[in-house]
Amino acid sequence: MSPNAIVFVVIKILVIFALVMLVVAYLTLLERKILAHMQIRLGPMFAGPHGILQPIADGIKLFFKEDIITKEADKLFYFLSPALSIIPTLMIFAVIPFGDQTTLWGLLKEPVKLSITELNIGLLYVFAMGGIATYGIVFGGWAQNNKYSLLGGVRAAAQLISYEVAFTLSVFGVILLAGSLNLVEIVDKQKNMWYIVYQPVGFILFLIASVAELKRTPFDLPEAESELVAGFHADYSSMKFAMFFMAEYASIIVCSCIGTVLFLGGWHGPSFLPPFVWYMLKVFVLMYVIIWLRATYPRLRYDQLMKFGWKVMIPLGFVNIFATAIVLILVK
Repeated sequence: MSPNAIVFVVIKILVIFALVMLVVAYLTLLERKILAHMQIRLGPMFAGPHGILQPIADGIKLFFKEDIITKEADKLFYFLSPALSIIPTLMIFAVIPFGDQTTLWGLLKEPVKLSITELNIGLLYVFAMGGIATYGIVFGGWAQNNKYSLLGGVRAAAQLISYEVAFTLSVFGVILLAGSLNLVEIVDKQKNMWYIVYQPVGFILFLIASVAELKRTPFDLPEAESELVAGFHADYSSMKFAMFFMAEYASIIVCSCIGTVLFLGGWHGPSFLPPFVWYMLKVFVLMYVIIWLRATYPRLRYDQLMKFGWKVMIPLGFVNIFATAIVLILVK
């Protein structure tokens, strides 16, 4: 790779990282505002006009908070866990395509891809990085030497492993239809028809499994403030807590982007809006749905969570795969 190409890749990495961190910050404000309006209240209002500076205020507060380390904590894993939670999540953005090729309104001589890199096994890479991020949560729950955080870590391990299976099964129908693990190719195959039309069951399974993987209500058993005092990150403070916090909201963006790419046609849409705008609108809709669920459903019991995953989600995933395969064989 030439030096110019390396410089260009580094620039794309920095731009995407900066945009993701900005979206993560303001996604927290968006969630607080949406929940507030659903509950007929105002939400943050004092930090800037209509509370628009609240994410910046929160970031400054977390940065300057005292960094408390519990006496009995396993120091290595205590420090490693937050990084192990957020870094694999951010690495997923390396293969997510955000649009078709562009010249940035004529500013560039040659069109460039709106992604850091394109892998033939891009979807497999997404699953691999998502699996590694799970270890950060499990190690974090164990390293604090706290019974509440340990219970949260054990719950997280069982929940994430269980719903990782359903999450994987939900996208097999898309893989069969596209015949590829390349995310760009999957989007290109949806130019005429989005896969949600052919895979409504797969999309519903994907959405539910994504919420469970995100540890969001009604599947927030690893945190469960009323039971486990914040669960797996109970004894974390300052920027270590912020890294877990950022990992959760970055994961919301990842799941919304992957759902858009796999089921909603990526950047494809009617020509009255630019492709990148279509992509962002679809991602926003999925993020809104994930936030909406938090305001609507109560937390499940742990036995209900596990039964739903193993007795409903996984069997439906297999049924969807077999049905898709049979239809493809009959059509061909």
